[in-house]
Amino acid sequence: MFDAKLRPLIDPPLNAAGRHLAGIGVTANGLTFTGLALGLGGAATIALGHIGWGLALIIANRLCDGLDGAVARARGPSDLGGYFDIVADFAFYVSIPLGFGILSAANTLPALVLVASFVLTGVSFLAFAVIAAKRGDTTEAHGKKSFFYSTGLAEGTETIAVFIAMCLFPAWFAMLAYAYAGLCALTVVQRSALAMTAFRD
Repeated sequence: MFDAKLRPLIDPPLNAAGRHLAGIGVTANGLTFTGLALGLGGAATIALGHIGWGLALIIANRLCDGLDGAVARARGPSDLGGYFDIVADFAFYVSIPLGFGILSAANTLPALVLVASFVLTGVSFLAFAVIAAKRGDTTEAHGKKSFFYSTGLAEGTETIAVFIAMCLFPAWFAMLAYAYAGLCALTVVQRSALAMTAFRD
């Protein structure tokens, strides 16, 4: 919901940093896998009860995620890089609820519900992208991407805001998880309605 609106604010500094990193030999895929390792490390530290460190690693993951795209734009994007980027993103997204689910038995059910909602949102997102590509549709609302990014109520910005809230207020995990799972479900409905309009023959 807010990703496209934040692009004009975050892209200029990210692109400047990306050009610098590309100039010294840093690769987009290297940043993608570094970010994935940091994100999974964040989930592991949360599972072990070190939620403050988990939050720090979540933020580090998001910084790498922003920089890998900037480096890709500076060096020239690749289809393989786009593939690695989206797989790493979804692996990170599901790992954080998993970490909270391992942390406490009381978190298990809300964590499962949230992960299930992420799966449904991801399926709707990727299915829309596949069909949009087949039809030759394009968009740069989220910047230059390797494939079509459809807008939704629950996107990266909202997800990270919820993860930060979970780390700051871990006792509220269940409430936050159920509420955000509901928003993800609404996103699937919204994207499906958009598909009915965009893909009507």
